[in-house]
Amino acid sequence: MTGIKVVVREGVPQGRLPVRELARACVGACAQAAADLGALRAGLAESPGALVDDGAVAAAFLSERHLLINGRAPVTFAPLSRFWRTADGWVRTHANYPHHRARLLAALGVPDDPAAVEAALAERSARDVEDTVYAAGGLAVALRSPAEWAAHPQAAEVAKRPLIEHGRLDGAPARVVAPIGASPLLPAAGLRVLDLTRVLAGPVATRTLALLGADVLRLDAPHLPELPDQHADTGFGKRSATLDLATDRRTFEELLGQADVVVTGYRPGALDRFGLSPEALAERRPGVVVAQLSAWGAYGPWAGRRGFDSLVQAATGIAVLEGSADGPGALPAQALDHGTGYLLAAAVLRALTEQAREGGSRSVRLALARTALWLTEGVGATEGPRGAAVDDAGSAPYDGPQRWLSETDSALGRLRYARSPVSFEGGPVDWDRPPVPWGTDAARWG
Repeated sequence: MTGIKVVVREGVPQGRLPVRELARACVGACAQAAADLGALRAGLAESPGALVDDGAVAAAFLSERHLLINGRAPVTFAPLSRFWRTADGWVRTHANYPHHRARLLAALGVPDDPAAVEAALAERSARDVEDTVYAAGGLAVALRSPAEWAAHPQAAEVAKRPLIEHGRLDGAPARVVAPIGASPLLPAAGLRVLDLTRVLAGPVATRTLALLGADVLRLDAPHLPELPDQHADTGFGKRSATLDLATDRRTFEELLGQADVVVTGYRPGALDRFGLSPEALAERRPGVVVAQLSAWGAYGPWAGRRGFDSLVQAATGIAVLEGSADGPGALPAQALDHGTGYLLAAAVLRALTEQAREGGSRSVRLALARTALWLTEGVGATEGPRGAAVDDAGSAPYDGPQRWLSETDSALGRLRYARSPVSFEGGPVDWDRPPVPWGTDAARWG
């Protein structure tokens, strides 16, 4: 193992919490895991060296803000997705998706008007809003201090779990994976990934696997379209298809029969009725790697709740730590989403390496709330994955993100986008295909 070299660039976006250190560690873990799997498949004597550049990482962690579509900047948050004053504090809502917005408005009994929402929330307690909106299927979280979150039973459950949960599901034999060349070194070449995730961490993980050579097929329910701008940002390297799991199980089983990895990003248990629990998938596809992602974790009273990065920041005390006397704040990037996405990709790559060596179907699980705990506890500046050496490759000036941005034509128009920060000797430098419009591909392997 050659180790990871870090290029330090002072001046990249940083919060009060060690966001830069978290971002470095997550990207470094992914780069090292990719290099190790690549070395195994290419028959190299040692893993290529990985490089983490603060500038590349900063650009990637703000990819949704750097994206331009025909010169237009996307709207990252809808008008009703924000902090609001309540009678006793603050509440954070998330209403980017139309169905979430409709449920929020129905729970509050108001029209689609920010002024009406503001007036309704000002008369109620934050915890009452949280409970009422959740009961209606919407998304709202009361602002909590770090101490208040630490006293919450969900926080106690999250703290019991490791940052990355690993499991071996059975004794399936090691899968024979074709060897690969070393120029460029594509660790996931020839591997098939079923992507059943939603914005943002899950798609970041599968976007990274696509960069590394995987054939990634994203599947969505026809009645739940992804927001077009978010899909453009995270759709690089993938194909996009729709599939109704309730009515077309045969197609899914055919896809699963040739899949190496299944990645899900829905609430824990939400897909179990379709036979998509790790155990059920492994029974039908021995040797598969199943990766699961959620907001709050798979255990505890909030395990079944929907959530997004902004809501987790509000609940776990991050918004208080990053705030001021004027109100709650936020991290300089959606670092929980992006960081967890790179950790999820790293976990998948590690599981593939272990499966190739030792066999067994594998499961990995991560949660945004657990990444939030890691951040608030403090992330060491030189923390590396699995003991990999981290070396200072020197410092360099930071004069903005431009050198890590590229442009390409696509079916969506002319795109400006941030390149991936995952870098190792001989590895890919960009995706081999731009994103396609949501749901335009056939539900089959290429």
